[in-house]
Amino acid sequence: MLLFLSQEPEARPGPPPPVAAAAAAAAGLGPAPGMSVCGEAVGAGSLPSELVVHIFSFLAGPDRLRASAACSHWRECLFYPALWPRLRLSLRVSPAERPRLEFLMRKCGWFVRELRVQFAADNYPSGGGGGGGGRGRRGGGRREAPPLCPRWLDLLRTYLELVLCVLSSVRNNRNLQKLSLFGDISILQQHGSISNTYLGKVDPDGKKIKQIQQLFEEILGNSRQLKWLSCGFMLQIVTPTSLSSLSNPIANTMEHLSLLDNHIPGNTTLITAVELERFVNLRSLALDFCDFTAEMARVLADSNHVPLHRLSLLVHSVSIMHKSLDSMPEDENWKALTRNSANLRVYIMAFDVKSDDMLRILKPSIPLERIHFDSYITCVSGAVVDLISRQYDKFLTHFILMNDVIDMSGFPDLSDNRNEDPLVLLAWRCTRLSLLAVHGYTVWAHNLIAIARLRGSDLKVLEVTEESIDFDQGELADQDVDPVHNLIEQVSLGLGRPWHAVMDIELLSVFTEPTRHFYREMQSFSEGI
Repeated sequence: MLLFLSQEPEARPGPPPPVAAAAAAAAGLGPAPGMSVCGEAVGAGSLPSELVVHIFSFLAGPDRLRASAACSHWRECLFYPALWPRLRLSLRVSPAERPRLEFLMRKCGWFVRELRVQFAADNYPSGGGGGGGGRGRRGGGRREAPPLCPRWLDLLRTYLELVLCVLSSVRNNRNLQKLSLFGDISILQQHGSISNTYLGKVDPDGKKIKQIQQLFEEILGNSRQLKWLSCGFMLQIVTPTSLSSLSNPIANTMEHLSLLDNHIPGNTTLITAVELERFVNLRSLALDFCDFTAEMARVLADSNHVPLHRLSLLVHSVSIMHKSLDSMPEDENWKALTRNSANLRVYIMAFDVKSDDMLRILKPSIPLERIHFDSYITCVSGAVVDLISRQYDKFLTHFILMNDVIDMSGFPDLSDNRNEDPLVLLAWRCTRLSLLAVHGYTVWAHNLIAIARLRGSDLKVLEVTEESIDFDQGELADQDVDPVHNLIEQVSLGLGRPWHAVMDIELLSVFTEPTRHFYREMQSFSEGI
């Protein structure tokens, strides 16, 4: 199903009574006084286009669509540029989407000012990687490539066609101010060999990939107002030369840049420190951590650059395996950057990263506000959690700890061989903590109660899966108290609101769709300047 979302151009005061009545009538909520039906000499069908558009401007997107069915004249007014300054589309990678997408992009692609598209491959064929919504689809480059599957080939072929449709429709749009593309194409993210194998079958001469890359560069080259460019996990759409298509005036005024793609081969980077020097007005940036070098930190710390407010970094085991951490910023680089950007906040997403690598990455001077661990092979150690709580106690607001374990009976215990539980210490030290989510690690019931009491109502989100919670033998032996009921009651009292453990992990999007969750949170994190 194509999800068609649009925000209104701007908040406007309530319409005068006649316009309000006409708007209600257009949405099918009642007739407008004094108006005839379409087709009569004087009626809604004879209203000037400007007035119809004005009426439509007071309606929500779905109501506009219903109102446009009144007559052909209203249908023509539906796609007036002022009504659709923003398009937000979520596309299933399905052939059924193509005709609807082509129609919509043909109508709106040439004038839309903000375009956000998410490609969601939600029905994964069996016989390769992830199940339908499963966790195996993130990929870390260590699993055996599945055999070629015709349905996977069809999925990839459809994906390329949908991308071509979107890009070709906005190639000459000079009004475009925000462009955001996200590809939930996990068949391409398992590891490089799978992507290359399937691409070789679907696009043997690389013609479609080259066409996609050329269209993307045309969009950048033709842009005259682009302020926001975000591209995440889109197969080979961005190349190391793509940003050179941007003119200097546009690069100089760009405010947000996000380039996330762990499919880039070897140690290739999508942007260099030299290229970054053109983006002097950048206020938010999202990159692969291995691409964010000490030299880049020095560029952003320069007084000629406006203060950076948001920095999102993706730390992926695949990138660490192919690239090196030797060029990453040292603590003095972070200190220099925060001197120039006093309000800088950092968001880190770590996919299956070893604890030793995380201890190297987490420099004391990083103004870390959010961190999200997601793993299926390598578990986070208590030492890493303890380090985070000590170093970032003044900044940390979001802490997510996800572990996709196969053996549900043996979750790792962060408090092993420790006097205090690291998660309790995190809640005690980090006084700004507002979100804590845990799955796949043992959380003792008495520690969960302590966390709720320490943070109270300031902890806006506390999500712990039912299978992650364990009880002391003493709690289980007490015949007079139901340990589960007591846990729910005590945590609810501590938080000041009703609380329950997460019973169905598949309903937790941060677990089932980690890349999509990170990309969505990164967008809102960057917009919240």
